Amino acid sequence: MAQSVLEQVGVQIDETARKASRAASAVADALEDGGEAARRVTKQGSHAAAELFADTKKQVQRHPIETVAATFAAGIGTGAVIGWVMRHRHRCNCADAREKD
Repeated sequence: MAQSVLEQVGVQIDETARKASRAASAVADALEDGGEAARRVTKQGSHAAAELFADTKKQVQRHPIETVAATFAAGIGTGAVIGWVMRHRHRCNCADAREKD
């Protein structure tokens, strides 16, 4: 009786060890596949960025005046938005301070 219980426990331990080994292999394979996918995506992103840079360079060479004008307009627009946000924050802070008094 004790012998059969010990044998059953041994069988269960062996089976659990085999399952754990298979699970570890599956996890290792999944991690390896994920790493390969990440490398592929990184490589594709790198190629896309290089292509965008090359296209932008060609566009600047073909239309230098328009590029300078667009860059200037973007800077003015960005400055205006930042100024408006800063002014709006200042007004809100002043209103909050008046409410506290």
